[in-house]
Amino acid sequence: MGIEIERKFLVANEGWKREAETTPGARSTFMRQGYLSSHADRIVRVRIDGEQAFMTIKGRAQGQGGIARGEWEYAIPVTDAQELLALCEQPLIEKIRYRIPHAELVWEVDEFFADNAGLVVAEVELDSEEQEFARPAWLGEEVSHDRRYANANLLKHPFSRWGK
Repeated sequence: MGIEIERKFLVANEGWKREAETTPGARSTFMRQGYLSSHADRIVRVRIDGEQAFMTIKGRAQGQGGIARGEWEYAIPVTDAQELLALCEQPLIEKIRYRIPHAELVWEVDEFFADNAGLVVAEVELDSEEQEFARPAWLGEEVSHDRRYANANLLKHPFSRWGK
């Protein structure tokens, strides 16, 4: 079993866009993802990431900070992923993911569309819950513990409806 240790933040300004455009090694892809199960104890996600597709199973958050959880991810054929997305809970999550190297880590900045348009979050995967890291200047408030920002929750409670 793999363990995912991830911290999530809002972005404070547009600086991430400049870094995405100018940092060597930065890249972006369009993603469509859906959930066969979005239960907090077992998330089963199907994702098409550019020209690749994956099925991912995630367990409940654990550990001291609640930012670690079991994760199993497998590459699957894109045609299978397209068929599975039709079986997923609706609506699908659509976003562009920007992968931006910064101080020996890669930040993943997700710019959401459709019902989640206007939401931009940055995530970083760590080796331990206590790992120190350099924060990009565009990083805002940490929302790792706010489940509203979990992609599986965004399909049930889209960002566009939060103030309503």
